[in-house]
Amino acid sequence: MVDYPLVFAVLSLIVLWLSAQLGVLVHRRWILKDGDREYFGMVQAATLTLLGLIIGFSFSMATSRYDLRKHYEEEEANAIGTEYVRAGLLPAADVASLRAQLKQYLDLRILFYTTRDELRLRQINADTARLQGEMWSAVQGPALAQPSPVITLAVSGMNDVLNSQGYTQAAWWNRIPRSAWGLMIAIAICCNVLVGYGVRGAEPKTGLLLVLPVVVSIALLLIADIDSPRGGLIRVAPQNLISLSQSLPR
Repeated sequence: MVDYPLVFAVLSLIVLWLSAQLGVLVHRRWILKDGDREYFGMVQAATLTLLGLIIGFSFSMATSRYDLRKHYEEEEANAIGTEYVRAGLLPAADVASLRAQLKQYLDLRILFYTTRDELRLRQINADTARLQGEMWSAVQGPALAQPSPVITLAVSGMNDVLNSQGYTQAAWWNRIPRSAWGLMIAIAICCNVLVGYGVRGAEPKTGLLLVLPVVVSIALLLIADIDSPRGGLIRVAPQNLISLSQSLPR
């Protein structure tokens, strides 16, 4: 559900608002005594503070993962650009074919960042794996036939290209755990129940009970949007890969 941040935020708003209404219903059945209201205020303030801290920590987790995805996009562009230059160290017969493969590989990596269709993504990953094997064979053959320190640079550069793709994939899989989402939503529900329970008067204003659900839902929307690599509005744009693609001769 968090892969669809807008839907997730709307459902969160509904659940949190119903939680506040539940608190109002409970308050009508079990009214606080004057001696217990001060203690209840302390519990309510502590719970809201805990919710704010958890949201803050979750936002920090999401932004750190987003920054990591941006970092590995830069690393991929640098690795591919370096290997494109080092391909010139191979025998002349292998240079053109390897550089053509690197251009094709670069296009696939750009598609990896921009596509949202799951079926299309599977095809891109399959083509990427196939092309990686072909590129490795392209540098492995000359290295085995004429081993030298110069050719070793081309092999090392190709190794960086393959590793950078693996690091990128791992960063895209590294998301906020589902258990953390569940605990955060559970605490948010408890907070709204307490807010609804703490209202005074027989008919509380609906607008006031909507304030906390709306604010918390917006916070959850922002966290889910940043944490979702493909489903959100805030995504890592392959700027470095596109710039590299435009700089290479076609």
